[in-house]
Amino acid sequence: MKAISMEGQKTSIVTDYIMKILGLDICTDTLVGDQMRRGISGGQRKRVTTGEMLVGPAKALFMDEISTGLDSSTTFQIVKCLRQTVHVMDATMVVSLLQPQPETFELFDDIIILSEGQIVYQGPREFVLDFFSSMGFKCPERKSIADFLQEVISRKDQAQYWVHESHPYRYIPVKEFSEAFKLYHVGKKLQEELTVPFDKSKSHPAALSTRRYGLAGKALLQACLSREWILMKRNSFLHIFKTCQATLVTIVALTIFLRTELHQTTVADGNLYVGALFFGLILVMFNGFSEMAMVVSRLPVFYKERDQLFYPAWAYSIPVVIIRLPLSLLESLIWVCLTYYTIGFTPEPSRFFRQLLVLFCVSQMASGLFRLLGSVGRSTIIASTFGSFILMIIFILGGFVISKDRIPNWWIWCYWVSPLMYGQNGLVINEFLADRWNKPYSGSVDANTVGIAVLKARGFFTEERWYWISVGVLIGFAIIFNGLFIVAMTYLNPLNKRRTILLHDEETVKKGSKERNKNAEFPSAGWPSEGEDKVNDTFPASNDFIVTGIPSLEQGRGMVLPFQPLSITFNSINYYVNMPLEMKKQGILEDRLQLLKDVTGGFRPGILTALVGVSGAGKTTLLDVLAGRKTTGTIEGDIRISGFPKKQKTFSRISGYCEQNDIHSPNVTVVESLTYSAWLRLPKEVDNRTRMMFVEEVMELIELTSVKDALVGLPGVNGLSSEQRKRLTIAVELVANPSIIFMDEPTSGLDARAAAIVMRTVRNTVNTGRTVVCTIHQPSIDIFESFDELLLLKRGGEVIYAGSLGVNSCKLIEYFQGIPGIQPIKEGYNPAAWMLDVSSPSAETCLNIDFAQIYRNSSLFLENKARVEELSVPLSGSKELSFSTKYSQSYFEQFLACLWKQHWSYWRNPDYNAVRLLFTFAIGILFGTVFWNLGQNLKTVQDVFNLIGATFSATLFLGFTNANTVEPVVGIERTVFYRERGAGMYSELPYAFAQAAIEVPYIFIQTLIYVFLVFSMIKFQWAAVNFLYFFFFMFFTFLFFTYYGMMCVAITPNVYFAAIISSAFFTFWNLFSGFIIPRKSIPVWWRWYCWADPIQWSIYGLITSQLGEIGSPIKNPDIVGGYQSVKDFLKDNLGYEHDFLGFVAVIHLGFTAIFLFVFFYSIKKINFQKR
Repeated sequence: MKAISMEGQKTSIVTDYIMKILGLDICTDTLVGDQMRRGISGGQRKRVTTGEMLVGPAKALFMDEISTGLDSSTTFQIVKCLRQTVHVMDATMVVSLLQPQPETFELFDDIIILSEGQIVYQGPREFVLDFFSSMGFKCPERKSIADFLQEVISRKDQAQYWVHESHPYRYIPVKEFSEAFKLYHVGKKLQEELTVPFDKSKSHPAALSTRRYGLAGKALLQACLSREWILMKRNSFLHIFKTCQATLVTIVALTIFLRTELHQTTVADGNLYVGALFFGLILVMFNGFSEMAMVVSRLPVFYKERDQLFYPAWAYSIPVVIIRLPLSLLESLIWVCLTYYTIGFTPEPSRFFRQLLVLFCVSQMASGLFRLLGSVGRSTIIASTFGSFILMIIFILGGFVISKDRIPNWWIWCYWVSPLMYGQNGLVINEFLADRWNKPYSGSVDANTVGIAVLKARGFFTEERWYWISVGVLIGFAIIFNGLFIVAMTYLNPLNKRRTILLHDEETVKKGSKERNKNAEFPSAGWPSEGEDKVNDTFPASNDFIVTGIPSLEQGRGMVLPFQPLSITFNSINYYVNMPLEMKKQGILEDRLQLLKDVTGGFRPGILTALVGVSGAGKTTLLDVLAGRKTTGTIEGDIRISGFPKKQKTFSRISGYCEQNDIHSPNVTVVESLTYSAWLRLPKEVDNRTRMMFVEEVMELIELTSVKDALVGLPGVNGLSSEQRKRLTIAVELVANPSIIFMDEPTSGLDARAAAIVMRTVRNTVNTGRTVVCTIHQPSIDIFESFDELLLLKRGGEVIYAGSLGVNSCKLIEYFQGIPGIQPIKEGYNPAAWMLDVSSPSAETCLNIDFAQIYRNSSLFLENKARVEELSVPLSGSKELSFSTKYSQSYFEQFLACLWKQHWSYWRNPDYNAVRLLFTFAIGILFGTVFWNLGQNLKTVQDVFNLIGATFSATLFLGFTNANTVEPVVGIERTVFYRERGAGMYSELPYAFAQAAIEVPYIFIQTLIYVFLVFSMIKFQWAAVNFLYFFFFMFFTFLFFTYYGMMCVAITPNVYFAAIISSAFFTFWNLFSGFIIPRKSIPVWWRWYCWADPIQWSIYGLITSQLGEIGSPIKNPDIVGGYQSVKDFLKDNLGYEHDFLGFVAVIHLGFTAIFLFVFFYSIKKINFQKR
């Protein structure tokens, strides 16, 4: 997108050059992907974000943490490119970096040091050390200057850099640094420059852009249209599925309203045609419902690009409308072409095309409305809930559910602004003003022909001009809705982002910790301090060796949590995935792509191993394979735990995996997340008090105590910062007290001080005798040399070094400098950065060597091979690791833990629960006022049908809303579930039971609200039995619809497909509910489906329980005598019998059980996560 604004073409030399610099040329045609869809790596995704900005013509760039997820060599190349751009193009760039390497740090001209919202230093890089030296602090040798600058202003780290021996050290706060800088010569010069106004005569007249966007409007529209077309093709399965779904529903509908079963002689015959037209209208209208979810899902990217002035909102919105036009026309054509002659509408070509025109206009109106709701709601739950309320008003007051003459005066205005009313009038006028409906009529309606009688009986217009008025109004609605959609996209911003603040200051935290420890009756958990000796790295692999005591961080603190030191070895690991289609299109003939190639090595207790390599080398892939987290592809090779073959069920009990993506439940706090993990993963023998003290110790160790009561939130939206989330991810695994820990980039996204805190934690963990492996991208010297051993991979998943680092990385340096052609390391240079530079693909090409082959021919490889073979044999007398149970806790305890977390997740989710309760309240008020006092004033058959229509609408919309709003909630939690299940925290069924159980109390409250409002305002008979029946049927209707929505998520890969699946069945249930077409009028070959329709049974139970015993007469012109009791009318015309209510109640329980069973089964058996 930005590249097009640089050149008048789709690609340019600038784009290709930037992609080459960023290392993205190897994944040009690979999808970006997300948490559920495999795509490029995390580091590559970060580089895409950077490249998006670099390819444009901007001369002022503000770049936040661009090095996160990148190896140090790539970061150096990127910053070097930025430096050249600044100097050659005279650009301005401000870059924030986490853990910059010395060589990268030296590329910058000026440095800004910020702390606590104040500038500590701003000026040339050369003077920064001199400034701090004047304050009494000195950077040690082999210490990164960038790390020193971040730590010297920290209360905890400042003292170690004090060098004024003649003066006692005192903590110098940030404010004092800031004041001192103003008196320093750099600060004075800066102040002088700022006090002098800028001389505009020195700037070029064209220095500032005079256009808001890089391209003209037409070019922007073409670019957005091109991208929208690509996205539509990438989502082709979704659109094909929708089209097939619409075709299937249409085929079912035409076989129900088959022309051989329909006639044109009476008003009753006409009502069946009205039902068919109404169903077609609803089908076409609700086909656009998926637009809302699609708009909401794409808003984050849109807001970023809009605010960066990639394009105006109209250039993005108009292509969305244009691209959907053919799809909208196709869906309308499917209904009209398949049903027009088979159902038996008036066989005139002009009326055929007029019906098509109305439906196409309705489709465009509905798509615009759903887009507008998505852009205004900006949240799937909020948009679907309030959208459903608006649709409810449109639906109820559109003239079909309740005729115009029955609508109360205070609601009649909604009738005139309902798009559904105009669509319905356009369809029925087109049909019933045809010549074949001009048969004489002599009934009770004031009309001369059957066609006019049908229209007047339902309150429709009877003049031909209203067809074109309806078409014009629908077109107007489509323009208005799409116009408002553009306005909303232009002016509305993302919903407020709530960020976590420190809830306690450090002194309070320290004081609280001391009080807790003082009052404790027994010691809390802890790891050894950094200064203590490491556990000997020759731990026996025997399972009999149990560590039962751990030195503490402070005297008198420590907890006995036994664990078993274990080693892990892997021999000749190969991993293959199916060859991506994009690569096959480029001429690659192989069916499989190899991501790991003959990887051999081992990790031992008490040894901290770094897994390093450039982006795409296979670091995370290797961890996933070893940890048993891969769900796709083929794995070859041998993996052993202390000499015994690895068994995944057992391995998950003694291992922890800190994933690169920090996945947590958003609506629980930090302490609750840790308590939950410890509850499910620590042995059942650990009592609750000990467990909680262990959690407290872990929080204090990883410095999470200050945010212990903060909500986790969603990444990039609210809650914890990325640094806090990373530390939480590590803490969640540490509270499980594992023997083997895999950490995927634990320092990624952290600044130097936070990374040092994490690595201290990791080091202390290793010192207890645990086996720890970390992937790491761009370690500083301090962090890199805190590791004991290194496993280095090159791109393609091959090992090029495996072994000890040595003191000051001497063994690593000795190995690589022994290879001919390798440049020796410069003094003070970071060994990690040097290692990645000299072993990069470009270095291999330049030297014409293969580092992997050199390693395989080295004596180091033979030593490692021998060690792996030695560790792959169990020690004599050792036993294979086993547990009496698969999980740490019993199934009931797992259920209680999951229910506990779900309780807090739901309680703190007002977007879901408060909104749906408010929606229910609003619907209750709407129904109560529209059908006010109708239960006491049943005088005609139409009054009964109005009550049935109200029940049908409530069941349909409230049920649909419950199902639709629960889907994103379950979808978010399912991502967390995959991580927790992979960690062996619980079985699938306890989780599923808890997810289902937590809905019950909220649905109970929802039912109370609706039943009290509707029952009292409609004024049904105030009898206890009637009220309890009404409450029972509404409660289980809400419940099984909610479980239906949960089931749809469980059987589909994402929320969008779940929405399509759920809406598909809603369409069938709507059709067979008995309201659009009475059950007795449905052909016998489809009548069986009525008995499988939940909505039909809900209407049956609700109506029969309230009206099934009323013996008072109502006016019925279709029978002899003109009057009939309500009870007899329900029995004779609809088949509703009061004596059948017990069976209806059982059927409600049955639907609930069926949906619940499918949800449980799908959660247990189906896995859509592709890794």
